[in-house]
Amino acid sequence: MAEEVKSFGELKTTLIKAKVPEKNEPGEQPKSNRDSKGRAYATGKRKNAIARVWIKPGRGRITVNGKEEKIYFARPVLRMILRQPLIAANRDGQFDVICTVVGGGLSGQAGAVRHGISKALISYEPALRPTLKTGGFLTRDSRVVERKKYGRPKARRSFQFSKR
Repeated sequence: MAEEVKSFGELKTTLIKAKVPEKNEPGEQPKSNRDSKGRAYATGKRKNAIARVWIKPGRGRITVNGKEEKIYFARPVLRMILRQPLIAANRDGQFDVICTVVGGGLSGQAGAVRHGISKALISYEPALRPTLKTGGFLTRDSRVVERKKYGRPKARRSFQFSKR
C-alpha cells in the first residue's frame, strides 16, 4: 500500500512522485457536471423562493411547475428576467429549462429561477462563468423581508400617536 519513509529527504521524493493534481490548474477548464441524461442541475434562491432548475439541449422551452413560462409568469417583465442569463451567454433557444419553484411571490420566484438557470449553465458549460459573473447573475440577492416586531403593527411602523 504505502511506502515506508525513513527520512525527510525520502519524504520529499515520495511526495514529488505522488503529486496529486489540483482541481483547477492554471489554463485548465473545469469539467462540466451533467447527469446520465445530459442535464445540468442547480438551485436558485431569492427572497423566500427556492427554484430547482434542470437544463438540457433543446429548442428553448421554459417549463415552470409543469406550465409554460407564458402561463406561469404572465407579466413580460418576469419572463424577461428569466431569459437574461441565456441572452447574456448567447444561448437563448439552445436549452430547454425545466424548473420547480416553491415559496415567495412571483417576483421572487422569477429571480430564483434566473439564479438557478445561471448556475445550471455554469454546471453545463463552465466556460460561461466569466460572462455570467460580470452580468451579476451568479450573486444570490440576499435581501429578504424584515420580520415583524412585538408591539408594532409591522416591522418598523408604530401605532398612530394620540396626544389626547
